Amino acid sequence: MKEKITNRVYSSGNELLDKKIGELVDEFASGENIDIAREIIVTGFKLLNPQISRLDLKILNSSLKEVYKAFMMFSKYRGVKKVSVFGSARTRPENPNYKIAREFSSKIAKLGYMIITGAGPGIMQAGNEGAGPDKSFGVSIRLPFEYEPNPHIAKDKVLKFKYFFARKLAFAKETNAIVLCHGGVGTLDEGFELLTLLQTGKSNPLPVVMLEPAGGTYWKKLDDFIKTEMLGEGLVSEEDLALYRIVYSADEAVEEVCNFYKNYHSLRFVGELLSIRMQRKLPETALAALNEKFASIVVNGSISQSGALAEEENETDLAAMPRLVFNFNRRNYGKLRMLIDEINKF
Repeated sequence: MKEKITNRVYSSGNELLDKKIGELVDEFASGENIDIAREIIVTGFKLLNPQISRLDLKILNSSLKEVYKAFMMFSKYRGVKKVSVFGSARTRPENPNYKIAREFSSKIAKLGYMIITGAGPGIMQAGNEGAGPDKSFGVSIRLPFEYEPNPHIAKDKVLKFKYFFARKLAFAKETNAIVLCHGGVGTLDEGFELLTLLQTGKSNPLPVVMLEPAGGTYWKKLDDFIKTEMLGEGLVSEEDLALYRIVYSADEAVEEVCNFYKNYHSLRFVGELLSIRMQRKLPETALAALNEKFASIVVNGSISQSGALAEEENETDLAAMPRLVFNFNRRNYGKLRMLIDEINKF
């Protein structure tokens, strides 16, 4: 490990400084990630460049501290699936949208999921209230009109962020599903950013559920806009519509989240290959059908079933899972979502 550290290409530009940093890390750090820690320290010294302002440094310093705290808070719950619930802070408890958010959160929490919200009032409070303090997280934002975290989150599961981008990272990185309820500009911003991450492959696939009570038109009107304006002008693809679902009851929302993980587990790239981990192996007839239906997203070869690839064998908790392996074109993520839906039929 020490040779790996001292021979790293990433340099401060000062040979003596690089040597001192390497010695410091060798003496006080341990574990498999010390090479990355060394690079972070080197970057810290690079930031002393006079072209970088004090404001730049303050932004980075605050962000790094906040992200570190978020990683530490969520690290205790890595093995627990989580749903991020978004919606307006202005929604009152008597509003049907509040009630359906609370009902969804209660039902999904009983299935073992935890809920992440923005920690505020309205739909955020409904999500935490439904899940209860033991299964709730809050990632709030510092605003001029300061509000305290709602009373349904334990103090050790609340973080307050200065910057929206750092807060969004916590939401996107830690969640296994997204539920969007009625909301304003902030809710749409969060929803569309997460859809962008899914569309471009910057986030691993996950279900995005747009939830409202029966008879509601909020999400239907947005869906109509996407189809008539965006799709109509060729600004999105037909397959992108598979990245989200509109539902009209808490039970439908729960079903949508749970069905996404019915057989699909997770994925990772190994070189040029995409390895999709599954709970159960697919029948050969199903595999043949997938190859026919999704040939357009395979660069070369075909979709095949296998065990863990050599590079995955160190992931002991996942090693026994069957895989679908193929050379994915890394472009059609809507169709990849459609492939996952097919996997979940078995």
